[in-house]
Amino acid sequence: MSALTNTHDVLVRNLELLHGQVALLGVSDPAVLSHCGTTGLAMSEHAGIFEVLAQVPGWQACYGYDAHQLEPASYDTVVVFLPKARAELTLRLTMARFLGRAGARLVMIGEKKEGIAGAVKQFQVIADNAAKVDSARHCQVWVGGNQQPLAEFVVADWIGWTDVDCAGVGCSVAGMPGVFSEGSLDGGSRLLLQTLSEKPLKADRILDFACGAGVIGTWLHAARPQSTREGLVVDGVEVQAQAVMCAEATYRKAGVNGRIYSSDGLAGLEGRWQAVVSNPPFHSGVKTDTSMTEQFLREVAQHLEPGGELRLVANSFLPYESEMQRQIGAVEKLAQDRRFTVYRAFRRGGAGVLPIKKPLG
Repeated sequence: MSALTNTHDVLVRNLELLHGQVALLGVSDPAVLSHCGTTGLAMSEHAGIFEVLAQVPGWQACYGYDAHQLEPASYDTVVVFLPKARAELTLRLTMARFLGRAGARLVMIGEKKEGIAGAVKQFQVIADNAAKVDSARHCQVWVGGNQQPLAEFVVADWIGWTDVDCAGVGCSVAGMPGVFSEGSLDGGSRLLLQTLSEKPLKADRILDFACGAGVIGTWLHAARPQSTREGLVVDGVEVQAQAVMCAEATYRKAGVNGRIYSSDGLAGLEGRWQAVVSNPPFHSGVKTDTSMTEQFLREVAQHLEPGGELRLVANSFLPYESEMQRQIGAVEKLAQDRRFTVYRAFRRGGAGVLPIKKPLG
């Protein structure tokens, strides 16, 4: 049995803090539920973890902040694990206030390297008599009372909009705390879109892997002449719940023809596309983590038509070129600046399609 993450292990050290009905917000390891009683609510914004949580008897699973099926003031203890994106903490604490009864115990747990010291200031604003009760495994545990309960929590109310423009093509992009919250196009996506303008994809059915808020798909839609947009389908796949919600909103507003799949990598998809584009993340919290992209590169050929193109942008120091060559075909560098490189490769013939399960939602 693998060890729990630091924050989850520290919760197990402090099980006496849990009383009555319990809600856990930001679960990153489903194994923690076996220590926390037989019933409760477990929220994760990660599609793969959510799938596992949904199979745990007695526990209600929640995918991200979609609380429309949750009752307010239903929990006596609400545990908030510090989110990876600091901007998201306000959203998570707001959900905690909605779920907790008046006077419910609010517990916040986070690692020092992830910014728990700064997060405490936000916690003290919403929690009565906030106090640190433990410090272990490089984590702190803070407890306070829910003296500011909320009767309503609608995550869609947190969506904001940003207009972006690249290579003379503009679109409006949905964002919320932790998702496109910087309000501008990142350098990697901009370089990728510039290559798509200079060397367009010869494809009408495209998949955007790790699509985020749907920027690339919406830009591809807007860049097409009006007369040919109807034949363009740009699907997206994304693991994070808020990003899925933002991408769906972005697509709806722009009228993009395509579906956003909620899936942990490509394992939740079936079928092939004529082209796949991606600006994949390479961080897990504060650590560099290329495992998701490496898995994607091992699987993507199964989802490309023979001769189909993969176009990917990544930080230049990441070791993706050789894996693309091995799994897909000859690699060409289309553009490079001080930080990023855009690669493309065309799928060799011969690989079949794996029989894989249908996507979520």
